[in-house]
Formats: sequence, structure tokens, C-alpha cells
Amino acid sequence: MILHKPRERPAPWKIRMGAAQWTTPFIAVEWMCEWVAFFLSNWSFLEVLEYLGSFSVLIAVIFYFSESGDRIMQRHYQAWQVINTAQGKGGSGGRIEALQELNADRVPLVGVDVSSAFLQGLDLQGANLMRSNFSAADLRNSNFTAVDFTFSNLDSANLRNARLDRAKFAEADLSNADLTGASLVGADLSDTTLDNADLTRADLRSIAWQHVKSLQGANIHEVQNAPAGFVAWALSHGAMDTPEANE
Repeated sequence: MILHKPRERPAPWKIRMGAAQWTTPFIAVEWMCEWVAFFLSNWSFLEVLEYLGSFSVLIAVIFYFSESGDRIMQRHYQAWQVINTAQGKGGSGGRIEALQELNADRVPLVGVDVSSAFLQGLDLQGANLMRSNFSAADLRNSNFTAVDFTFSNLDSANLRNARLDRAKFAEADLSNADLTGASLVGADLSDTTLDNADLTRADLRSIAWQHVKSLQGANIHEVQNAPAGFVAWALSHGAMDTPEANE
């Protein structure tokens, strides 16, 4: 902020000029500028304008914060528009960023449809994805830690090496899903359909498996940290232990 202080009256030209020399034109310009500054420093109107400028900045700041809610809503609307416009299409189409932005703002993603989308490396930790559709989506290396997939469709989803720790799959459909190398530590598989799913080398530590709906044809080859009794139960209910073709 500029502080206006009255300037001292410039010295008369005779005193300011001194002896005539080649710098006289420059001194004359400087002397005239001093007089202009002297008159302006005593003009209260300029001080009023400065106060008004500072006040306008304050008003702008107030409006900026008061409208922050509207900007957030607009951002969410645009994110949903990206997701819905690309529905049913392959590729990402900006959906990775849109989904992560909504989840970061704790927006429920209930019923979202990203079937067949290319979403490798998607990070939706703690998201509410109830009744969502991820069928045939490429979700390799994604992070779905503590996600709620209740009633969701993940048929034929590629979840290789995905993190699904503590995820809830109650009544979810994981038929034909590729869970090779996935981490399912503490996952809830109550009433989950796992028919023909590939669980090769998946980490099954502490999973809730006693009420799995079906795993007919599921491959449990080299599953890691399986709870006591799970492997025998799975094989007796139609699961298989089939090595990969290149083994």
C-alpha cells in the first residue's frame, strides 16, 4: 500500500540548476518531475482512489470465498459429464481423473458405469461404488482399498495386481474376473459370485469367505495366505487348481 506523504517544495530553478553545464536538460526534466510529484502528493483525491482500490480487493476476496461452493459444484458437474459422456466406450476419456477428483471430494460414486473402460492405475481408496458397473474394464494395478462394491458388476474385469484390501463385495458379481496377483487382504466376499474367476497367486489373507455364493470353475492356483480350510472347501465346490500355460 502506498502511503501518501506531502513532499517538500522543490528548490527554485536558479538554485537547482547551479552552474550551466551539459547536464542542464536532464536537471530540467528532473526538476519538472519534482514539481509534478509535489502537487500530486498534496492531492487528496489520489489517496481516496488508493483506498477505494484496496477496498475493491477486499470485496473480491470476500466474493471469491463466498462462491467457493458454487465452483466445487461446477467442478463436480463437469467430472460427471466426462464420465457419463464416455459411458460404454473404450479408452479412458478423462474418466480416471474425473473419478479420482470426485472421490477426493468424498462424492459417492454409487451406480457409476465405466464398463469396458481402460482405467489402469485408478486410485479410488475408500470409495462408495455400490451398484457400480466395472464389467470388462481394464483395472490392472488399481487401488480399491476399503472400497464398497456391494451389488456391483465386475464380470470379466481385469484386476491383475490390483489392491482390493478390505474391499466389500457383498452380492457382487466377479464372474470371469482376472484377479491374478491381486491383494484381497481382509476382503468381504459374502454372497459374492466368483464363477470362472482367476485367483492365481492372489493374496487371500483374512478374507471373509464362508458365505461365498459360488466359485464354480474359479482358478485358485498358488493362492497366497489362504485362510485355513478355504482351499479344500473351494475345490469341493467347483474351483480348480490350474497352472498358467507358461509354467
